[in-house]
Amino acid sequence: MPKFNANLSMMFNEVDFLDRFAAAAKAGFKGVEFLFPYSYDKSQLAEIVRKNNLQVVLFNMPPGDFTAGDRGLACDPARAGEFQEGVGKAVDYALALGCKQLHCMAGLKPRGVNEEKMRETYIGSLRFAGKELAKHGIKLLVEAINTRDIPGFYLNYSRQAFDIMHYAGVPNLAFQYDIYHMQIMEGDLAPTIEKNLDKIAHMQLADTPGRHEPGTGEINYPFLFQHIDKVGYQGWIGCEYRPAGSTEAGLSWLQPYI
Repeated sequence: MPKFNANLSMMFNEVDFLDRFAAAAKAGFKGVEFLFPYSYDKSQLAEIVRKNNLQVVLFNMPPGDFTAGDRGLACDPARAGEFQEGVGKAVDYALALGCKQLHCMAGLKPRGVNEEKMRETYIGSLRFAGKELAKHGIKLLVEAINTRDIPGFYLNYSRQAFDIMHYAGVPNLAFQYDIYHMQIMEGDLAPTIEKNLDKIAHMQLADTPGRHEPGTGEINYPFLFQHIDKVGYQGWIGCEYRPAGSTEAGLSWLQPYI
């Protein structure tokens, strides 16, 4: 049976972020993920996680100035130093929170930089981050994101990600397969997951259109969950969706799996 974790950056927005951990635990979740923890004290977060008996499954490395439009730094040669500093900060938080996976956002394509240089920079960033994370037994994840939600994002397709992973040659590097993004960009969900299962360490979900909970859009999630079980996926599936109404009112889809 698939195991689902709550994305606290998108779910339980009826309460403040620090109160969402308790709300997720009350709803039956055993794991949580979120975009960025860096505006909160890591010791305070760790205590809240411990108190609610939760596992922190995943969060993102520092993306640059998110409010100004940054969506990661890994493919930008002009910001390599900033990226490397962010790796260290992410590791500090991961160790405090007991998190064993960190997502490295590829970033927006920097203006005036050719494709070859972007690829070279991105691969170099992954090698640096992978080496630093490996010292602490942490997996490094990459994710392809659709061109509609984040126009100009460097990584858009699973095949592109797998190709870069191959050439990077980073032992602790894996793919974060976001069902929502991949349905928009390429479809063919079940065969792609089965064919590349050994490269996938984490999944995320939302339905489309709307990016709401399963059952609100075109994806046949009951079939897909059964298929994911059948092929032997052992990781978490992060619920990275915007509830169509209140979070709790939209959790009926989850009941067969808790």
